[in-house]
Amino acid sequence: MRYLDNYQPTPFIQNTSIFDQNRADLAVSFINCLKHTKGQWHGQPFELIDWQEQIIRDLFGILKPNQARQFNTAYVEISKKQGKSELAAAVALLLTCGDYEHGGEIYGCASDRQQASIVFDVAVDMVDQCPALKSRIKPILSQKRLVYKPLGSFYQVLSAEAYTKHGLNVHGVVFDELHAQPNRNLYDVMLHGSGDARKQPLYFLITTAGTDRHSICWEVHQKAEDILAGRKIDPTFYPVIYGAGENEDWTDPKVWQKANPSMGITVDIEKIQVACENAKENPAEENLFRQLRLNQWVKQSVRWMPMEKWDQCDQMIDPDDLLGRECYGGLDLSSSIDITAFVLVFPPKYDDEKYVIMPFFWIPEENIEQRVRRDHVPYDVWEKQNHMQTTDGNVVHYGFIENFIDELGTKYNIREIAFDRWGAVQMVQNLEGLGFTVVPFGQGFKDMSPPTKELMKLTLEEKLAHGGHPVLRWMMDNIFVRTDPAGNIKPDKEKSTERIDGAVATIMALDRAIRCGGNIGGSVYDERGILIL
Repeated sequence: MRYLDNYQPTPFIQNTSIFDQNRADLAVSFINCLKHTKGQWHGQPFELIDWQEQIIRDLFGILKPNQARQFNTAYVEISKKQGKSELAAAVALLLTCGDYEHGGEIYGCASDRQQASIVFDVAVDMVDQCPALKSRIKPILSQKRLVYKPLGSFYQVLSAEAYTKHGLNVHGVVFDELHAQPNRNLYDVMLHGSGDARKQPLYFLITTAGTDRHSICWEVHQKAEDILAGRKIDPTFYPVIYGAGENEDWTDPKVWQKANPSMGITVDIEKIQVACENAKENPAEENLFRQLRLNQWVKQSVRWMPMEKWDQCDQMIDPDDLLGRECYGGLDLSSSIDITAFVLVFPPKYDDEKYVIMPFFWIPEENIEQRVRRDHVPYDVWEKQNHMQTTDGNVVHYGFIENFIDELGTKYNIREIAFDRWGAVQMVQNLEGLGFTVVPFGQGFKDMSPPTKELMKLTLEEKLAHGGHPVLRWMMDNIFVRTDPAGNIKPDKEKSTERIDGAVATIMALDRAIRCGGNIGGSVYDERGILIL
């Protein structure tokens, strides 16, 4: 039986806690008696990898003075193919059979029943390969339940309908891929489901990094980071994060090793190399590589805009140089409590000129501090730097924006303003009353795809000048695009986890500037020609 050399308990052990070598050895020995269930490892003894054994010894060997476990919640965040499912299944069986908890209720949870069944099916296979457990466990596969007869305890898969879970007397929860939870309901119900009869419940959360920074997983991830950095103290919470730092070189093999502690055992470096090369060649795959292989929280599953190319278009803009120039506007009102964006695009007058982008943003004044805390976005800093404006009250004051646009019309020759039809009826009428030509702009593939593709083309060719506006940059970095079977694309507000209003307004304004702003430079519209109805 192999044990971890030079084991040292976690630094999060409390002064009043003790390390019980026997309890730790029993937990490790129990898992080592199990067998692997996948691929080339099938049938081989489950000898814990060093990082896995560290976790098991810490969780089951560090005790409070009353001999109960110190840690009630373990958050393990790690990249894919590290042996997460096998470790989670082993912990579930250990809590069910090796924890000496009579009538223990151990539940397997995930975003849906199918996902939760992945760990359960591994546990079933482990039981089948272990005669001692097989003779003592009654499987009820129709209910996705394993019953340990000597203690009357069980391990069972639960679906995600949280409202049905109240009243459970939880001894253990194995939460697989927490980042995929659509909301916090199931998490809250399960973590508050232990009764007074449970002396040492354990919530074992294991996941890969996600994309949604408004999710329960992001909330728990931040708590784990705060504890690891010493910013918070919670003696019951055990944090483990194996991942690359936000600013580390994602192409560096040393960074790969940091995020893949099972490299060379359960994952081959050659496969990571191939995935990295694919990510270098295709920017759309970069985020997937960083999320799944390096365990980094990224903006969304597929990054559309290559930001290094966008940043190369940050030529400074002097508004006075544009006075009287022809331009086209894009207006995205979003909702009255969110950001409203208005963007002017100035088409080039000569071949060697660029499309100039001038964005404006508004947010309700009373909401700004709340939004900064909730979104972790520096709206207040941007407001002080005049990159964003506030309107009085807790909703966006559309009259203020109308007056602002009217004033812009005295400085620049605003030929048209494109707008999203949703929620803009009154403002459109008011702008038309002020003398502006306002045109509706559909948000489907037909209308959005050509200018969205053109925006990428102009960015790659460095034929844009946006002055490095930080709010617009943030929104461009947030874009997730949806693709239809014909290859048309459009920004997807539902999939984009942060605001993209300014990007949408830019795309609408760019469309009008290309269609109506002269014949300088080529565009996707040259091939289409003019549509005559």
